[in-house]
Amino acid sequence: MPVILCLHGLGSTGLSFIEIAHDLKEDYRIISIDAPGHGKTTPFERGEDYEMNKMADWLNEVTDLLEIQSFYFLSHSWGSFAALFYSIKFPDKMKGCILIDGGYQGKRHSKQTMEEEVAYYEKDFEQVWETWEDFLALVKSETLNWTPLKMEAAKDLFLYKDHQYYWHARGVTAAHIIRAMHKDEAEDIYHKIEAPVILLRATLPESLNEHRHKTAAIFKEKAKAEVICIPGTTHLLHWDRPEVVVREIRKYWK
Repeated sequence: MPVILCLHGLGSTGLSFIEIAHDLKEDYRIISIDAPGHGKTTPFERGEDYEMNKMADWLNEVTDLLEIQSFYFLSHSWGSFAALFYSIKFPDKMKGCILIDGGYQGKRHSKQTMEEEVAYYEKDFEQVWETWEDFLALVKSETLNWTPLKMEAAKDLFLYKDHQYYWHARGVTAAHIIRAMHKDEAEDIYHKIEAPVILLRATLPESLNEHRHKTAAIFKEKAKAEVICIPGTTHLLHWDRPEVVVREIRKYWK
């Protein structure tokens, strides 16, 4: 049975792929992990360990531990950057990669400095909610549809302490990851990618389309990747349209 390894984006968990796994469970072995500092995986003690090549080493240790000889890589957002660095460091293991709106937003094209982006994410991940309903309302607002399986994924995103709700991933983890993404510019390795890569690109909000088109065009040219724009989808494309991701997996990863 083909193996699909899933890696989520910043602030999420392995359960973010729950709907896709549910639809594919009869035909694929789905392994969806919590990255360090997310879900039930403890954070790295050193910020340097979030740098891309070291993340690739960590992912390789995970695949060795699970005795996975070869696999397809399904990733979202920040997870897609890690997947690309993994693909060039351990090319013999990865059979192909589908990136869900990630891996193509090179930091050198960002309008924010590293310091500005770090400050934003540190503050964002230290938010506090008084009730579960308030926290859930925020999670629901970030996707275009809601299902019982998404509710299970949402329950995996918070910590409850002193009668308050927090993101499970903390601001310090987010800051380390943002610094790593600025240090290790993905665009510099696009030309080294050998595995077949497909990018499923979001189209909402429309205000971001000019920037997305620019960086996706660079990615397509340098990585020799296929770029597929999915109408009516936000950055949480696999939550908005999980059936599209399932369709592309069945099409390309037979």
